[in-house]
Amino acid sequence: MVVSEHRDRPAHGPWDEADVDFSDGVERVDLGGLLVAAHPGIDVQVQVDQSTGAVVQLTLARADAAVQLQPYAAPRSGGLWDDVRRQLSASISQGGGLVEEADGAFGIELRAQVPASDGAAGLQPARFVGIEGPRWFLRAVFLGAAARPGDAASDFDALVRTLAVVRGNEAMPVGSPIPLRLPEAPAQAPAAPQTISLPVRGPEITETR
Repeated sequence: MVVSEHRDRPAHGPWDEADVDFSDGVERVDLGGLLVAAHPGIDVQVQVDQSTGAVVQLTLARADAAVQLQPYAAPRSGGLWDDVRRQLSASISQGGGLVEEADGAFGIELRAQVPASDGAAGLQPARFVGIEGPRWFLRAVFLGAAARPGDAASDFDALVRTLAVVRGNEAMPVGSPIPLRLPEAPAQAPAAPQTISLPVRGPEITETR
């Protein structure tokens, strides 16, 4: 992969596809808009709408923590995270949650308490991060132990830094999701969405259904 002569290679990830050293020996899962490096003990979980074949949610997870990921098309000038952050703050507050801005590993982030997704009483921690690259924006939502300061948060921050975004050259409206896909399409598509996990054991990746 040829790195552009018109910009410096960033010091750390998440990377643009053009800045990835594909000779580094790292095994990566190709999910279309994202390349995900294999990590022992981390599951790469994708929820697929089988009626369309589209990946609607990507999560890196272990027993105590997780991060949900989605790349979006962004303007060359950047600044999308400022708008998204304001919208998220308003939405969380209107939904009965608590939210504050804080300085984090990727810049300004939102640290929130949000209603539990399973309908249980009370609030659960969540940390919202926005990372901007060349014409792309990556939103990461850290859950469980990764939403609170500590070793799990550091571990999952490091996972996000190993990601590579594949923006492509096609024109896309600002804010539209960069499509994600499975490495291999299922032979038959059930009527209802399902979650497929790709357990990662070093460089070995096995799909289970």
